Amino acid sequence: MSNYLMVEKDGYTISNDPSKIEVETVHEYLSKHSYWAQNIPYAVVQTSIQNSFCFGVFFEGRQVGFARLITDKATFAYLADVFILPEHRGKGLSKWLMQAMQALPELKGLRRWLLGTKDAHGLYAQFGWTPFTDEQTKRFMQLHNPEVYKAE
Repeated sequence: MSNYLMVEKDGYTISNDPSKIEVETVHEYLSKHSYWAQNIPYAVVQTSIQNSFCFGVFFEGRQVGFARLITDKATFAYLADVFILPEHRGKGLSKWLMQAMQALPELKGLRRWLLGTKDAHGLYAQFGWTPFTDEQTKRFMQLHNPEVYKAE
């Protein structure tokens, strides 16, 4: 018996078992269909998955969704690379995934969760996420290279 999350609903399964994550599926979506990681190399996706706390959404044994947390599981988590494949959208899977992640006992005591999104504010707001206030944004800094995955 494993200690991994495994929840089922309507033929779908959510699991954080790393052996179930289909790196090829995640890479395909991120590199070709996401606005945030266009052209990301396969090896980078593979390394990011190996070094993160990942969740997969599965249907009939195939991965159809994903979320990745970069976390110390004590104080902080950064949520990244969240997606549901287009043909499985509109079924509440993103909401279910958020509920499953935020309900995990080892993540309950985190002081701060962060994420960046261009178009999913409504989803995250349902789970208590709020935009930064002007005062809060002054606290944060970044080192950002949006061209890192572009071909040379």
